[in-house]
Amino acid sequence: MIATYVIELSLLAYTLWRYKLSSFTRLSVLLLFFLAVFQLAEFRVCTGSINGAFWSHIGYVAITLLPPLGIHALSVLRGKSSKILVLTAYATSACFVAYFALHAGSLTGHACLGNYIMFQVNESATWLYAVYYYGWVIMGTLLGWLWAKESTQKVRRQALNGFAWGFAAFLIPTTTVNLLNPTTTNGIPSIMCGFAVLFALILSLWVMPRAAALRS
Repeated sequence: MIATYVIELSLLAYTLWRYKLSSFTRLSVLLLFFLAVFQLAEFRVCTGSINGAFWSHIGYVAITLLPPLGIHALSVLRGKSSKILVLTAYATSACFVAYFALHAGSLTGHACLGNYIMFQVNESATWLYAVYYYGWVIMGTLLGWLWAKESTQKVRRQALNGFAWGFAAFLIPTTTVNLLNPTTTNGIPSIMCGFAVLFALILSLWVMPRAAALRS
């Protein structure tokens, strides 16, 4: 968890140092920041912090913001307005952010299993949150590939494809783990964000060089 946290923070610092601040750069920095926050939250939970419940909520707020930020970043990469799609993504995210931030019963427990954490989300919201999360991530992956196919600019096409493959890099392994071992379902956020370090690397080392201007 700490290794992943350090990698993501290092990529964040590199991005700020290397590239000019544009809409896409800011969104990329936020994606890296919230990924790192979740890893820190996991670490605090697993080290027996007396504020374990607090850090669980912080972690969930952080990862809940990732799908709309990803959709927004893809929209900016595309270079065409997708305002309704982006606003819808943020609106659905805001509902869950408020739920996890303000409702103490939204998370009913957690268990640190070494490689990942099993979070217990309130049963009334489990399926809805899964639809929200998987729905936007799958949509982002497909839209990235679709918009790349439509693009006539080689560099933009490469950036969109890279971003979509970044999504797939944590979506496919997580789904595979869940299918092989259904008991890991409650660990989806933790497992997904563990694989998301691949997304962070693809974003920083492949997408950013094609989508952002270098600092002078």
